[in-house]
Amino acid sequence: MIERSKWLAVLAGAAGGAAAILAMETFSARAQYPLVAIPFATSIVLVMGSPTALPAQPRALIGGHLVSTAVGLVMVKLFGPGLWVTALAVGMAMIAMHATDTFHPPAGIDPLVVVVNSMPWSFLVVPVAAGAALLALFAFVWHNIVARGPNKDDIWPTRWW
Repeated sequence: MIERSKWLAVLAGAAGGAAAILAMETFSARAQYPLVAIPFATSIVLVMGSPTALPAQPRALIGGHLVSTAVGLVMVKLFGPGLWVTALAVGMAMIAMHATDTFHPPAGIDPLVVVVNSMPWSFLVVPVAAGAALLALFAFVWHNIVARGPNKDDIWPTRWW
């Protein structure tokens, strides 16, 4: 049986996740950017639902998305879109995230989105860099101000960089 304080933390994380998804959907609609091209839904679940996990920390969150997207962009610019390019880009992004100590599993979708949609270099800045930074800011505010009572044991981040 899960204790009451744990359930409060789970509910606070779920409420934060729902709020972050709503903000992402609103941005997508206003920017007329297809929601499917914004790779943050699983990052939101990780950062809001498991705030003490290493892949949920700012270095992994922001760095993982930047590194993975950059790998996808390099691959699509060099080889064009294609099945083998998509597969290779995802594999290379995994290696690059490990090599840079920015492993963030949800960012593994970034090279797929980039290659399949043949995204431009600007995709690295908006929505990826801006979105990852905004998600980190949202998570900081949510975990440390809004949901501080139920999440008193879940300090976010446990490490910045």
